[in-house]
Amino acid sequence: MTDTLPAFPLDHLAFRGAPDAPALRIKDKVYSYQELNHRIGRLAAILRAQDFTVGDRIATWLPKTELACLMPLAAVRAGLVHVPINPLLKPAQVRHILSDSGARGLLTAKLRAGQLDEGDVPDGTIELDEAELLATIDQPGEVLSPLPAETDTDGLAAILYTSGSTGRPKGVMLSHANLSIGAVSVARYLKLVADDVTLAVLPLSFDYGQNQLLSTWQAGGCVAPLDYLTPRDVIKACAKHGVTTLAAVPPLWVQLAEQAWPEEATGAMRRLTNSGGALTPSLVKALRGIFGPKTDIYAMYGLTEAFRSTYLDPSLIDANPTSMGKAIPFAEIMVVTKDGNEAQPEEHGELVHAGPLVAQGYWKDAERTALRYKPAPAFSRYGGMAVWSGDTVWRDKDGLLYFVGRDDAMIKTSGNRVSPTEVEEAAIESGLVAEACALGRKDDRLGEAIVLFVRANGAANEAALAAHMKAALPNFMQPAAYVWLEEFPKNANGKLDRDGLKDRLAA
Repeated sequence: MTDTLPAFPLDHLAFRGAPDAPALRIKDKVYSYQELNHRIGRLAAILRAQDFTVGDRIATWLPKTELACLMPLAAVRAGLVHVPINPLLKPAQVRHILSDSGARGLLTAKLRAGQLDEGDVPDGTIELDEAELLATIDQPGEVLSPLPAETDTDGLAAILYTSGSTGRPKGVMLSHANLSIGAVSVARYLKLVADDVTLAVLPLSFDYGQNQLLSTWQAGGCVAPLDYLTPRDVIKACAKHGVTTLAAVPPLWVQLAEQAWPEEATGAMRRLTNSGGALTPSLVKALRGIFGPKTDIYAMYGLTEAFRSTYLDPSLIDANPTSMGKAIPFAEIMVVTKDGNEAQPEEHGELVHAGPLVAQGYWKDAERTALRYKPAPAFSRYGGMAVWSGDTVWRDKDGLLYFVGRDDAMIKTSGNRVSPTEVEEAAIESGLVAEACALGRKDDRLGEAIVLFVRANGAANEAALAAHMKAALPNFMQPAAYVWLEEFPKNANGKLDRDGLKDRLAA
């Protein structure tokens, strides 16, 4: 037996807090939990009045506006499946998601809708205008009640499309149970409480970004969504709202750590959380220097196919800054060797995730689903279907996990398998570069040669960097070339766009 949790319908998060407690800050408006529940019910009723059938998909292509925040709960209350689309995606990618998901509805703003050509929106799609819906919500009318507690929580609630530079992302199917248990899990290990204020800077189409809403509401706290242009905007918002929780991905943390933070922006901060890539010792040190020991720093690892997998207890991060930690509540994390056995301490293996956070597979893609979703290993406690991540990790004697690399990202050079992460961390620890990305370039003699893309931390000094790398790494891990960039390309979720750099190498 394992620790299990009865799931609940996703829209029940709308009344997890005290009725008069603040739940959502949209610019200068603050909605209480009572108002949040009412507005979700009004929006659900408006959606129900459209020509939809239960189970239809409805897409949202908006920045972090009020409706973008309400839709994850309003759509399911109306019997629909929500398909959030990252507002940074281009029309070709939007067209693919609308077509692939079979969306019957698209909620967006007139200005955004004007970017789409006639062929971008499939025939028969019900197009809903954000401004018109907001005006209707504010009028008296029907309010749909929350879903009954006995709702089938294995029912599909959302399809989240993973980002991709090719414009052909794949949709991950998430149930009420996946999302509601995920909210409980994260609220629990982050120790969120009712007076917390979360600054939501990550895209709501990103599983980590959407959970900023859901886990905060599970704890009865308040969310302040922010679409930022510069790191300074984030800092100003932290000061304005008395933010206690800030989540980001490594490229944004690097930018934030380079800024000056006034006391009014750091004074209330209780926790920083990171996913979408590993923190480095120097970055942890920089954040500690800004926020001090009173602020917990959470390193996390996750994948959309199973939402979130591990976190590192913040009391351990200063001594173990590169660790992924251990399993989050309600997740079973295994390290599996190539022969299917459980890896021993310090033995490399594939990270496999089992339990109630495992998603339902890829939408309309049985072939790719079968590659990623396979029966759990025989030694699994949960059993059932598991996500085989394709990521190589290892555990230390204390059970802490460490990331080695993705199998398909490992660089094969001179007969050796090299983790790009290890090369990147060595470069960053030199103090000479702020960001780094190691890739393999085809080489007749070596198989692959290591090319290291770097952004200088000050003036570029390749000779000093090369000398540091020679002292830090063995010969077979030395970069054959350095490429200095003024700015690293990022994908729609703010992560480093490795595919874009691969394209540059191939050009």
